[in-house]
Amino acid sequence: MDSSISQSRPRAIATWLFVVAAMVVLMVSVGGITRLTESGLSITQWKPITGAIPPLTQADWQAQFDLYKATGEYRNVSGPAGMDLEAFKFIFFWEWFHRLLGRLIGLAFALPLAWFWIRKAIPQGYKPRLLALLALGGLQGVFGWFMVRSGLAGTMTDVSHFWLSIHLLTALITLAGLIWTALDLRQHATGKVVLARWTKMASGVGAILFIQLLLGAWVAGLNAGLASDTWPLMQGRLVPEFNDGKGLFHAATHDPFLIHFLHRWWAWVAVAALVVMARKVKPIERKASVAIHSAFGTQILLGIATVMTGVALWVAVAHQVVGALLVASFAWGAHALGRRA
Repeated sequence: MDSSISQSRPRAIATWLFVVAAMVVLMVSVGGITRLTESGLSITQWKPITGAIPPLTQADWQAQFDLYKATGEYRNVSGPAGMDLEAFKFIFFWEWFHRLLGRLIGLAFALPLAWFWIRKAIPQGYKPRLLALLALGGLQGVFGWFMVRSGLAGTMTDVSHFWLSIHLLTALITLAGLIWTALDLRQHATGKVVLARWTKMASGVGAILFIQLLLGAWVAGLNAGLASDTWPLMQGRLVPEFNDGKGLFHAATHDPFLIHFLHRWWAWVAVAALVVMARKVKPIERKASVAIHSAFGTQILLGIATVMTGVALWVAVAHQVVGALLVASFAWGAHALGRRA
């Protein structure tokens, strides 16, 4: 086989995966808007195929609104606040667009995968990994529905923050997997077929970053960003008052004030770990090191701004988007370390 052809195919697959990764970042941003506008419970049914078509008539819109009126969120929050059909259309749009984007990402992954597979363009050893990424994308949709369903039960006015964290973290893990695989394929295109290895440093920094992302998802799910609009103190104190009546562990997983506090200060543990990692990465891949520094620096500033603006919509969305970019830059740096290993 001509070497230029054999090398161009991995390069083309890598480019495709980078495009899908960019779509995932967009998905995370739209998910943030959906959450912050309280739009997530506006569609009460899961219809993977027919759900792609929005209501087209006034009767269709009224039927969807009537379904929403049966939710605890409408009965206890948006209904008493005076939500009408026009206001419902606004929140419906963001949830519908979020789900539509998920469908588009699925097609953007599955169809090129099938084409590369049929053309026998996928290098040896990559098929299982690409199928695993496809499965993660499918799970993301399933987890998204479980998340929505958790908010439709009884008198619930929000989705479960646990399901929200599973939904978000699955997206971020998928993003990291896309970046890592694309980088492997890009390296493969240069004739270097030795895959990057996962290192102990990547495990340690990754675990610290995972905890921070988990706490961030819980902050979003519990609206804990509103627990304080001052920084660095909360309620005029370093450690805020919180309810530990059911034990410290329960408070650390349920109390908005404590979770906000933990997310606020664990960030500096994550920064320290990322600084060490970036220093190790710099001699190998300077651009990756710069990306890590830029991402966590911007993320810290946006986190503080989110608090001090009372969770202003676009500041909070930017905070979530840069969080996704931080995951991408971490994957880039971890891959660089793995190449050296």
